Amino acid sequence: MTSQTSRRRLPVGRTFAWLYVALVLLVTIFPFYWMLRTALSNNLNLITDPSSPLPVGFTWGAFGRVLGFSSRAEALAQGGSGAAIDLGRSVLNSVVYAAASTALIVFFSVLAAYAFARLRWRGRDAVFAVLLTALMIPGILTLLPNYVLIKDLGLLNTFGGMILPGALFSAFNIFFLRQFMIGLSTEVEEAAIIDGAGPVRILFRIILPMSSGPVTTLSILGFIGLWNDYFWPLLVTTDDSVRPLTVALAVFKQASPQSMPDWAGLMAATLVSALPMLVLFMVFGRRIVNSIQFGGIK
Repeated sequence: MTSQTSRRRLPVGRTFAWLYVALVLLVTIFPFYWMLRTALSNNLNLITDPSSPLPVGFTWGAFGRVLGFSSRAEALAQGGSGAAIDLGRSVLNSVVYAAASTALIVFFSVLAAYAFARLRWRGRDAVFAVLLTALMIPGILTLLPNYVLIKDLGLLNTFGGMILPGALFSAFNIFFLRQFMIGLSTEVEEAAIIDGAGPVRILFRIILPMSSGPVTTLSILGFIGLWNDYFWPLLVTTDDSVRPLTVALAVFKQASPQSMPDWAGLMAATLVSALPMLVLFMVFGRRIVNSIQFGGIK
């Protein structure tokens, strides 16, 4: 009888584990819920009940303002600021910035990782040790030198100015890919060398296909990070022609001529901008986790 009771009783450790998981999920999901609640509220009514857990004066008007379906008069009637945000242009700018930067960063990281992992040359380990020190340098310290360089080159307010400073080098990407490539079998590579294949052909025909998992993982994570990048584009852009969505949202918030910003419109725009990243992570999330588990940092 005692043994049956002990089997039915839920272990204390497992109970606390489930409670902890539930708490983490709540803390993670709550900001998204609050964004949705604010986006579905009437901006004029938000101030009357700011702590309400449900939308205040439920309306789809904020999404209409963001997507350009509402007139200025309708926007002002719903508590909108009357300020405009070119969502299509901003999303396109973010796509160009994130996609081009990701492609260049991953491409040059693959080249460098292959050189450190599979090629033998004098000073290789010493150069790699110096490269590792870059992982300990905060990115904020490079902003001012990069800004001065881009200004001197006349690339302010251009896609080139946003993309080039970080396109040629990523210490973490190189380290991650190098560790993966070191663990790859050398038999196929040795057979290709016997057949007369050179380093470039071996890289693109053998090593790169075998490293598709880590390369895809770094591409997705890099794209998401660049999509959310704010401070560097804020420094080097001055108008909507090249501003990514993160900066455009900040400008939209500051452009309110009223005493209260258009919080409903801002949250609606943020949700619309986050949807592509949510879909991307939902589609490739399992592959990212599997790749990290398989490749690992050895």
